[in-house]
Amino acid sequence: MLRVFANSWALLLGLMLLMLGNGLQGTLLGIRGGIEGFATWQMSVVMSAYFLGFLVGSQMAPGMIQRVGHVRVFAALGSLISAVLVLYAAAPDWIFWSALRVVIGFSFAGVYVTAESWLNNAATNETRGQTLSLYMIVQMVGIITAQGLLNLADPGGYALFVIASVLVSLSFTPILLSISPAPGFASAKSMSFRKLFIISPLGCVGIFLMGGVYSALFGMAAVWGGLIGLSVLEISIFVAAIYLGGLVLQYPIGWLSDAMDRRQLIIGVTFLCALVAGVASLGQPPFVVLVVVAFLIGGLANPLYSLLLAHTNDFLQIEDMAGASGGLLFINGVGAIAGPLMIGWLMGQVGPPGFFLFIGLLNGVLCAYAAWRMSRRSAPEQTDQGSYTPLTPAASAVTLEAAFEASQTEQGDTGNANGQGA
Repeated sequence: MLRVFANSWALLLGLMLLMLGNGLQGTLLGIRGGIEGFATWQMSVVMSAYFLGFLVGSQMAPGMIQRVGHVRVFAALGSLISAVLVLYAAAPDWIFWSALRVVIGFSFAGVYVTAESWLNNAATNETRGQTLSLYMIVQMVGIITAQGLLNLADPGGYALFVIASVLVSLSFTPILLSISPAPGFASAKSMSFRKLFIISPLGCVGIFLMGGVYSALFGMAAVWGGLIGLSVLEISIFVAAIYLGGLVLQYPIGWLSDAMDRRQLIIGVTFLCALVAGVASLGQPPFVVLVVVAFLIGGLANPLYSLLLAHTNDFLQIEDMAGASGGLLFINGVGAIAGPLMIGWLMGQVGPPGFFLFIGLLNGVLCAYAAWRMSRRSAPEQTDQGSYTPLTPAASAVTLEAAFEASQTEQGDTGNANGQGA
């Protein structure tokens, strides 16, 4: 992995700066919305708008890159991000913020597609799995570190928005100065949702539900913290604990995933996550306990995305991977749009406990559905399973397809002669 880092450190540094800016703005808006007196449902619309823009951007970015090239798309969308981050503080209105969030979500989607294309192009078949793992670590470290930046200035002022804008602007430098000639980019063959659902019903349903959980954690955790009266420092620690848990527990869950029926692991992880969230919804425990709860929920919920992708990949043919990655990304995006809206409505009905109740309910539904699916189809032979590749739900279709390919490559390297089960 050190050799991979040495070859791609500039790209990874630029991507980390992007995640610093994105992670900072997401939590900052949740806190600033409380300062401005926005209602919970208004903030849920603001947070959902980002994922709407991200979904649209992920669909349009490939065509934009084909028309004008990687560098122009990256520079144009990056400039939009920097501008939007400053405009938030200029007009603290929830409708204006929602419009800006659509723009910034659209822009981040295009930037991720472009940057991940360069990163994937720099990897070989032998190093692609390590590259993706390192990329996931960089993303999570960037978001975790961003929470610490919240304490550098007053969230009611301009400074933090300027810092986020500067970080995104600085991210362009190592990326644009380090890239080799821009990689080729071809539109992937699409796959119908019906075919994708037939291939992996659990993968489709699970990715949709986890899209809702991820967007709720990413978008509404700071809003929830403000509602219960946490300080800025406490909110930053709480949010950081969510992503620290996702980083730490990603690898033991991945190891278990490659050693057993993945559906059994999905049932176990979702059951534990639902249990922790359900207990947390019953009252407001001390802050130290809240941090432990955040670590566990993040550590259980975040790896579920990669776990569901690995399960789906076990039933894919190689020629279907590109189309499946686009379909799964769309399903995840729809779930992510719905997540903040649903959790905002639930918090409006039952108060702050609705935050944990929503996460517990979605994990409970997935647990029950996974158990039912086990009665409908037998698991593939363990030797036919691809390897687990850690990813975050913010990854683009480029990275999803690369993860599928890396899984197949590593599976072949272990001496599997049976081929991929369908």
